[in-house]
Formats: sequence, C-alpha cells, structure tokens
Amino acid sequence: MDIGLSRNLKLNQLRLIALIAEYGQLNIAADELAITQPAASRMLGEIESTLDAKLFVRHAKGMEPTLVGQAICRRAHNFVVELRNLSREVEELKQGNGGSISIGAVTGAAVGFVIPAIQQLRAVAPRAEIDINVDTSENLVKDLVTGNNDFVVSRLPSHYNSADFDVLPARTETVKIMVREGHPLAGASDVTMRELSKFEWVMQSHRAPIREAIEEAFVNEHAEFPLTITNSTSLLALMAILVSSNSVAPLASEVADLLMSDQVGAKLVTLHIGQTIELSPYFLLKLKGRHLSPVAHQLERLIKAELKKR
Repeated sequence: MDIGLSRNLKLNQLRLIALIAEYGQLNIAADELAITQPAASRMLGEIESTLDAKLFVRHAKGMEPTLVGQAICRRAHNFVVELRNLSREVEELKQGNGGSISIGAVTGAAVGFVIPAIQQLRAVAPRAEIDINVDTSENLVKDLVTGNNDFVVSRLPSHYNSADFDVLPARTETVKIMVREGHPLAGASDVTMRELSKFEWVMQSHRAPIREAIEEAFVNEHAEFPLTITNSTSLLALMAILVSSNSVAPLASEVADLLMSDQVGAKLVTLHIGQTIELSPYFLLKLKGRHLSPVAHQLERLIKAELKKR
C-alpha cells in the first residue's frame, strides 16, 4: 500500500519524529519544537494514523522506535539535516565565500592536518565561519550522526556500524612522552617504562586510545603501572602540571612537536624511550547520504591533501 509520505507528512511532523528518536522523550521533543506536550502527542497520533503504523513504544524510561519507526526516524532525521544544510548552503551562495562549517577532530589530527587546511581555506573563503570541535572520538562521531559536525577526523567507536559512514583511512598516531626541562630523566637515553612508573602521570582516563597505548607499553616491558595518575582531557591543564612538577605525560606526536616549536616555546622536552608507542588509526568520516556544502567540501579536499603530504 502506498502510504504517501511525500504528500502527507509535514516538515514539523518529520522534525518531531527525528527529535523523539534523538532524545527518547516526548516532552523534550515538544520543547525543541516550542509546542506543548499535548500538542506533540496529538501530532504523533496524527502521524501514526496517516501511516497506519505505530512508530514508538512507550515505557518507563522513555520512547523507543518500532521497526517501522526506525525506518521512518532514520529518514526523517536525514531529511531535517539535509534541509538545514540546504538553508545554510543557500546563505553561503548568497554571501559568496561565506557560510559556516563545523568539523570535529581528535587532538593530533586537529593540530597536524585540520588547522593547516583551514589556514589554506581562509585564502579563498575569508568570511567562512569555521567551528573546530576537538574532542574524543565518541563525542565527535555522536555529533556527526546528529548533524552537529559536517565531517570528522577521528576513530570509529566499535558500537557504530561502519556501513553507515564513508570511511577514508587517515593516519596512525604515534605517542611521545613529555616532561619539563630539568626533569630528572630529561636528556637520558633509552628511558624504560620501569623508570617512568615511579613518577606521577597526567593522561586521559580509561578506554581513551592514548591511555590504552600507554598501558600496553608498560605491559610490553613487564613494568608496573604508575600508582599516581591525574586524569585530564585538557591540554592546558596538562601543560600546567608538567611545567610545575616532575610529572610525565603522553601526547600525540603532532601536539608534542607543536609545544616544542619556536612558535610556542613551551619549556618541555620529549624522552627517548626504547619502544615506539602507536595509537589505533583514525579516519576521515562522513555520514553516508549526507551532502557537504561547497565550502565544507573544499575544506574536506584540503584536509585530504594535507594527509597525503606527510
């Protein structure tokens, strides 16, 4: 039977479906649409009546889509995001080289490849508004799926289906161990993980790729893991701790090189250790079926070119 989606469903109805799927709560979806919860409930009832199918199952913790609901929710979400992108693209075309882009990246990729590409983009699109979201892969991909990132340079968390994404292999990150100038181990050759276990460490929390790589490095040398660890995702906090103590911190090579460059001049050095520490590779990820605006596509092209250089 032809359910006549294109003829019968209105934009606000599609937005409601997408919002309920995103938040799992009718009241939150209603707030996002600036309507009352009873109005949202009536709208959902009208949609289900039009389709002659139940879209959501209500339970104590919220609302979950049925099988039919999953299919409708996925397409409703994509339609709403595409419509928003269309509106943005029209504005970009009206403004010439303006418009906005939102890109996400893990720290090493942001420093090594994304920022150099953005600097090149500025030469041809000086009025573009560019948001750089530097975060964990989990948060970056979540924002990619919800439409808050146009594309990301990150790892793909295992609970996502790779078939839902366009995946371009990018880089395998290497890790450098950093300390302050004047640290007891600064300048030493072939520092062992056993020696490093005696010092306080500053690094990301459990399950972060850099933390897992460091844990593996200790295991490889049969060394005990450090007893004193400060967990932080803030690069600024990490630097403040390093320069004021004998702490040790692992950083992506691109970040370590930037901190030690003449432009930054942080009084930090890398230690010479007896093994290469690598992180799992990251990728350039886009959601399949989602089209990039002209200026976002241009930035993607420039990032790909940066990745090929090194």
